[in-house]
Amino acid sequence: MSGLLANKLSIITGAGSGIGKATCKIFSREGACVIAADKNIQSALNIKNEISNINENKHSAFELNVCDKSSLENVLNSIVNDYNKPPSIVVNCAGITKDNFLLKMSEQDFDDVINVNLKGTFLMMQTFANAMVAAKQQGSIVNIASIVGKTGNIGQVNYTASKSGVEAMTRTASKEFGKFGVRVNAVLPGFIISPMTDTVPDKVKQMIIAFNALRRFGQPEEIGEVIAFLASSRSSYINGASIEVTGG
Repeated sequence: MSGLLANKLSIITGAGSGIGKATCKIFSREGACVIAADKNIQSALNIKNEISNINENKHSAFELNVCDKSSLENVLNSIVNDYNKPPSIVVNCAGITKDNFLLKMSEQDFDDVINVNLKGTFLMMQTFANAMVAAKQQGSIVNIASIVGKTGNIGQVNYTASKSGVEAMTRTASKEFGKFGVRVNAVLPGFIISPMTDTVPDKVKQMIIAFNALRRFGQPEEIGEVIAFLASSRSSYINGASIEVTGG
């Protein structure tokens, strides 16, 4: 099997839609063995079945709640039982939004977004990096942050805080994991067409396009290609980096 990620075992969270789904397809095209993980098991199974037509690797799908440590450990144990090793590539795409103005946002909506986007990424890194270290296995972790974690965005105080935290956590993890040969990097998408952005009013979308240098939104595949590069040996000396993919 040839390709950028030939025969690499990878797990991708949020695999059922958006950037996660696009990344599954690109990884499969590049020869990886893909473990599609999503809170919606049917969505994970759908993408697993779809990529099974791209290469002959033994892909799999799991229901996964990134906020639940026991869920992560159960999935990891199943993977090791099935493949006799942990994944060497971890892509943290799982994320949610619950938008509102700061003065009106409920504490529950704030907590929910932080739990999935920030704590979920922390638990995924902790669980799967521990497995890589125990197996004396080098690897690559790619976290999905967001450009709004740097710029801020009206109505997204919870989301921007979570994504800023993911970027900072990525830098710290890269310093801690580097001695084990595990690289950690972040991708900061701009406005990408996905189910999460479908609810944005058309008037707001047109305003965003007007301020974008390329005068368009990004596609999930354009993020997936960058993720594949960071997961591969072609980025072997990139560690602790944040790559903006925004269209300018």
